[in-house]
Amino acid sequence: MARRVCIVTGANSGIGKETAEKLAELGATVVMVCRNRERGEKAAADIKARSRNDAVEVLLADLASLASVRSLAKELGKRHDSLHVLVNNASIARVRRSETVDGFESTFQVNYLSHFLLTNLLLDTLRESTPSRIVNVSSVSHFGGRMNFDDLQMKKGYWVMRAYSQSKLAQVLFTYELSRRLEGTGVTVNCLHPGAVATNIWRNYLGPFAFLGSVSRLLLISPQQGARTPVYLSSSPEVEGVTGKYFEQEREKRSSDVSYDRALAERLWDASEKMVASSLGQVPR
Repeated sequence: MARRVCIVTGANSGIGKETAEKLAELGATVVMVCRNRERGEKAAADIKARSRNDAVEVLLADLASLASVRSLAKELGKRHDSLHVLVNNASIARVRRSETVDGFESTFQVNYLSHFLLTNLLLDTLRESTPSRIVNVSSVSHFGGRMNFDDLQMKKGYWVMRAYSQSKLAQVLFTYELSRRLEGTGVTVNCLHPGAVATNIWRNYLGPFAFLGSVSRLLLISPQQGARTPVYLSSSPEVEGVTGKYFEQEREKRSSDVSYDRALAERLWDASEKMVASSLGQVPR
């Protein structure tokens, strides 16, 4: 991975941090996308020390703001003229429905829509840096997901797991549609379920029952184990050229039946283009 530039979103903790660290150990130049500077810089210092690789940097972005995502893409363009790996990892789960500054349901935007925009804004650089890879960290929860185009923002009947599952299904649909659009370009796109990982994402979900998190961690795998498949898809020669697939435990698996619906994926793509365009009045190209 020497001389290869890798971007990881949500990189200051959990799977993101572990993925960033492993890629740094492999010699990559790692760009950690974080929301909080202090936490990001602390995580970067840890990664530099453990990996013995100083080519680790932090860029700030709030995925709850499409303007922030656009600013991130511009800053990346100023700092790096090549990009070989994009790991769309950042994820949230909100017990109560909330909206971003752009007016979209928070889970949908942070987990999916902002990554849709970021990926599209970086596509030219990814194409120019081939062979390059896009890795979308989804979840087995996508099997319970449903794209409700009459209420994508879940203004009616919101439930945290319904919102989370929809966002993760959107990631899988996006993966497959993008892989078709990038066929023959040298840019591969794959998604994955990292396993049932003990991360901070469910701390807010547990709410007053947060103490159960300590118990649940005994039944879950570690972030280090959860990072194995993202790192595998980002770096392994075994998956060079493999695209449009869903992985679990470093093995290709079949995703949900609905995730293979091309018409649904195209409809989601069109809707997503309109949503990100509404934030600035233009569709990414």
